[in-house]
Amino acid sequence: MSEELKQQQGQLPRYVALIPAAGVGARMGANSPKQYLTIAGKSILQHTVNAFLNFPGISHTYVVVSEEDAVADTALLAAERMTILRCGGETRRDSVRNGLAYLADKLDANDWVLVHDAARPGLTSALLQKLIEQVGSDAVGGLLALPVVDTVKRIQDGKVETVSREGLWLAQTPQMFRYALLCKALDQAEQVTDESSALELMGYSPVLVEGHACNLKVTLPADLLLAAQYLQRNK
Repeated sequence: MSEELKQQQGQLPRYVALIPAAGVGARMGANSPKQYLTIAGKSILQHTVNAFLNFPGISHTYVVVSEEDAVADTALLAAERMTILRCGGETRRDSVRNGLAYLADKLDANDWVLVHDAARPGLTSALLQKLIEQVGSDAVGGLLALPVVDTVKRIQDGKVETVSREGLWLAQTPQMFRYALLCKALDQAEQVTDESSALELMGYSPVLVEGHACNLKVTLPADLLLAAQYLQRNK
């Protein structure tokens, strides 16, 4: 029996992507939210969504935008396996939680939700496959991340000091967790910057899966060129 048929019969958990895209991208200094800036003729958000549409293991992709968003419908091509949800909140946490609420009658408790930043257009099928393979059997979930390789400095009380980089990782996305557990974690953590933090506050230890620099988050103007180079290279 194929994996797709097993999923249809409820024997295997499903994998869905949830992309919070209600942010304004203030650090980019652009006239529109950064997810709507274009690279090679497509919005950053379209490149991001395509990473999931091109991966057959993802059954559906949900994009969460603000209720007043007037750009999403033109920045994204309609697709059978993609739905725009107009329930974005003031914070990333709120947008993700609102999106999860919409999925309440569509997902089972153990289905996997892959939360991915709208402005990470360089995600590849190889990284998705690696994440699912290394996290799919875990009871909690995990995320892509990069080990810190540079010397780390910190300014404290006006003085510069060196911080040991041993054991330090830079979190990326997708962050992949089981539906019911992720809902519970976000309900108990109102101020977190990523989903893993919410699980950690509950005492869980998510799996860290080594990602890649191509999966950078477009935050500053210089990141646009770098993201374009990675997208061209990954074609």
